[in-house]
Amino acid sequence: GAFGADVGSFGTSFVYAWRERERIYDLFEEVAGDRMFPTYFRVGGVTMDLPANFEDRCRWVLGSIRQGLEDFDGLLTGNEIFVERCKDLNPMSKEDAINWGMSGPMIRAAGIPYDVRKAEPYSIYPHLKFTVPTGQQGDVFDRFMVRMAEAYQSTKIIEQCLEEMPKSGLVLNPSLPKTLRINDAECYMRTEGTKGEYSVYALAKGGNQPYRMKLRSPSFCNLSALREMVVGSYLADAIIILGSLDIVLGEVDK
Repeated sequence: GAFGADVGSFGTSFVYAWRERERIYDLFEEVAGDRMFPTYFRVGGVTMDLPANFEDRCRWVLGSIRQGLEDFDGLLTGNEIFVERCKDLNPMSKEDAINWGMSGPMIRAAGIPYDVRKAEPYSIYPHLKFTVPTGQQGDVFDRFMVRMAEAYQSTKIIEQCLEEMPKSGLVLNPSLPKTLRINDAECYMRTEGTKGEYSVYALAKGGNQPYRMKLRSPSFCNLSALREMVVGSYLADAIIILGSLDIVLGEVDK
């Protein structure tokens, strides 16, 4: 949505995205009572059961999102001005994407079909069917198209989850001590997020806090490459290139 404004006067795309965002937040509020920070999940379970009409509401929201994506396609993907500003702008080779530590839509736009959910399946992902969209030359337009394709894939993933979701048996408010003490141990876990690969490394030494912890955020890694990516670019193009990274500053700061 905001990327349309980065490219030019495509403010309508932001309104379309905001509309679907609000419907998703409405669903969050119905489930957990909060829109932005629902704090619904717990270690080993969730805080409360789902509303009786959750499945129907979720399917309605999915239908709305699909319509919103079609609106995006009609507004941007086939727009001559948008395509002219994005096509062949700032192409990125596979080698550069790897050397810069890219992940998520950025590395896939360069033609590398890497997705943690496929490379090292976790949680329920081994049971889900979805494809990993890729680009050809890693330019700004490829980055946009990969994200559009991934949004469609996400609706298919959610639909599969609704089909397979158990009707009962949720673990509600699991009983855990307020303070967890873990003997000498270390753990490394990575997941695929909307921006790319999120990783956490934790080392325990028996205390009530991690002895060491390292977070890897995709926005930080992707943004780190910007200095080299914009060399030789016009200032107006640099704004579009930055927008194509799709960073979240709060995540960059970790």
